[in-house]
Amino acid sequence: MGRHSLPDDRAAEGRRDHQSPRRRRRTVAIATVLVLAVAAGGAVAVKGGLLSFSGSCEDSTVRLSVVASPDIAPAVRSVAEQVRADEVRADGHCLAVEVLARDSHKVAEALAGGVEPDFQVWLPDSDLWLERAKGLGEGIPVSPSDSVASSPVALAMVPSASRTLGWPEKTYSWGELVAAALGSDRVRLGAADPARSATGLLALTSIGASSARQGGDSDTRVAQTAKVLAERMSDGDAQVLETLARSTSGAEEGNPKRNQAVLISEQSAFTHNAEATGGGKLDLFYPEDGTPLLDYPYTLVNEVRLSTAESRAALRFMNLLGDREARATFAEHGFRAGDGTAKESLVVAAGGRKPQPYAEQAAEAPSAKVLQETLGMWTITVQSARLTTVVDASGSMATLVPGRGQSRMDVTKQSLIQALGQFTPNDEIGLWEFATTLDGDKDYRRLMPTKRLGDPVKGGGTHREKLTAAFAALQPVPGGATGLYDTTLASYKEARSTYRKGKFNALVILTDGSNQDENGISRTGLIAELKDLVDPERPVPVIAIAVGPDADRDEVAEIARVTGGDGYEVSDPAEIQAVILQAIMAAGQNGRAAQE
Repeated sequence: MGRHSLPDDRAAEGRRDHQSPRRRRRTVAIATVLVLAVAAGGAVAVKGGLLSFSGSCEDSTVRLSVVASPDIAPAVRSVAEQVRADEVRADGHCLAVEVLARDSHKVAEALAGGVEPDFQVWLPDSDLWLERAKGLGEGIPVSPSDSVASSPVALAMVPSASRTLGWPEKTYSWGELVAAALGSDRVRLGAADPARSATGLLALTSIGASSARQGGDSDTRVAQTAKVLAERMSDGDAQVLETLARSTSGAEEGNPKRNQAVLISEQSAFTHNAEATGGGKLDLFYPEDGTPLLDYPYTLVNEVRLSTAESRAALRFMNLLGDREARATFAEHGFRAGDGTAKESLVVAAGGRKPQPYAEQAAEAPSAKVLQETLGMWTITVQSARLTTVVDASGSMATLVPGRGQSRMDVTKQSLIQALGQFTPNDEIGLWEFATTLDGDKDYRRLMPTKRLGDPVKGGGTHREKLTAAFAALQPVPGGATGLYDTTLASYKEARSTYRKGKFNALVILTDGSNQDENGISRTGLIAELKDLVDPERPVPVIAIAVGPDADRDEVAEIARVTGGDGYEVSDPAEIQAVILQAIMAAGQNGRAAQE
């Protein structure tokens, strides 16, 4: 991400054309078009794809639709309006760019779900949404390029609160800063929902990484922080700013419903301060262990379906967003350059002051795996989970996993035990196993009831410890086939009848094959029964995971979707832990969307 250097104007101009190698995703080469026309004894050179033909643009216009994150949409729209006013052309066609503001999380969910886009270019506020948009590989393809702008994530405070923590002289790591803000209820801290906000997720990930470096029981500290943030959580970045005290009056700042600090981007603070007066402006803390960047990647959507004219127009507009005039426009709206550089005047306007380390190197971008784990932790921590885990114990689970020397069951058990570590003592988890005629005429057997992991059990220990032992003891049943349908119906009925209000209730089914019980209920019959059992007031989505090449993902997905869940496929059982967290997050989001 480069350094957040703050050069003087001349030095800045010299470096702005060079994106940091770490920010570069792919190089899109656009050949410079040189047109030499001889007319009336003169030659005209037209550069950079800009063909300044005379005549009305109405006769030859290529239209481009760009969906941008709401914070950057006004700046992009300003550039687009200037492009149209100047009758800028791409390959002889006038360029007409429509800019629409849409929340990045909503766009990512739509693309992951395969919803055909009505736009050609997407400008999310962070590349983390690109991974979300991919889903499990069946969504609309996206082709990201370089960042057009950036903005670091920081902690903003009203002046009265920032002074109590020693701003601007006192510097903190992420872990220290949040601990200081929350310690003894010193500062009321708000944040946007990490499931819907890149700012919220990047901040929470940074807090987690910082806490881990402090040592000790970092997982517990982060979970406790997540709980506190959840109590004052806003749906999105715009809403979190509305939670701040509206004036410096004692009544307003003392209002327990008003926040004194918020996790936001530098650009959001810039915009807030531009509209605020007097004591309403914010001060910014920049953690000394590095601030993550919102990076606004220019992204082509379903590129293979774009016409030649649309592709060239999209690349032309990307180049225009990187020129000097566009960079100036982004800076006027409070954005840094794509590599993180900015004029000091921008930082000061946003609330930054020396010696706050606003010019230090950005934090290393978290991996997709770390982001997914953080999001899973957030979902589970904020809304305690109640999960019944149903594991295939048919004979095929003894099949060796290529390259591992372990059976599918062995790797599945290890993955489940690892996943168990992500859950808190308040989460409720149970265990069933299934194979044909496992328990008399039944294809299923309940091994552990669904109850709190922290509950004590007879003989000593906790439910978590007993459940871990039960996972470890799972074994394939020799000759056992896959009694999927009867098991799904029975376990769903119990999960629904024992529904626990206030928790995220779900049924997690893992199988490595298709239904093989010819004497049980049919797929059509199962789906019909599930439709009758589903209760929107007591949602229990089925999270069905097809393990290995013999499993039928389409089959389990069809069954799961009836309940508001979905089907997933893993080629290696070691991927189960990550998929469970991803599925919980996705099902939790679907549930919230259905309630809104």
